[in-house]
Amino acid sequence: MPETTDTPTVPLALKRIALTLRLTSWIGFWFQLVLAVVATGLFLVGAFRFAQPSPNAGASNAGTGGATFFAVCGLLVLYFSIYQAFRCVVIARKLLDPNPNLRPKKADTIQLLRLGLVVSLVGMLLNIVGAQAITGALVAKSLSQPQGVQLLDPQSINRLIQPLDILVVLANTHTITAHFAGIAASIWLMNRINKQ
Repeated sequence: MPETTDTPTVPLALKRIALTLRLTSWIGFWFQLVLAVVATGLFLVGAFRFAQPSPNAGASNAGTGGATFFAVCGLLVLYFSIYQAFRCVVIARKLLDPNPNLRPKKADTIQLLRLGLVVSLVGMLLNIVGAQAITGALVAKSLSQPQGVQLLDPQSINRLIQPLDILVVLANTHTITAHFAGIAASIWLMNRINKQ
């Protein structure tokens, strides 16, 4: 005679939501983490380059001032967004708990996704402002470049766009891409949860 158990089971719709939330959050977590680590490395290399003493201290650099401030703030917000993605993985595990009293409420899960969406939007805004300032500084630098070949003049070398100047642009672009992934994942997950 089969034994009946009174242990509650997880509804099938909730299992689907939990598995979707866990899979999407893991993908978003790793995608954002890889881009954040690469962007951090590029910012550090670029910052090391910009920290070097220059013979022409008056030259503008794409890595100085407000441009780098906004880009680095966007990168810091990205690390918080990565933490939010990991929190979604934890929530997904809790959704599979057989005890309904220990499961997070649907409103709490949606609120966490909304917070992740807002964090990614703020980070993207910071990085877009940083990108505008960085490219503006590079355009100003390119317009102030001397015409002809004057590479031997130590005063004009800092007015040339250096390959390391582009690292700051690349790092900022990686950060924007990671924020976009966070936004896309949050919107997609909110739609999936609201359909159930």
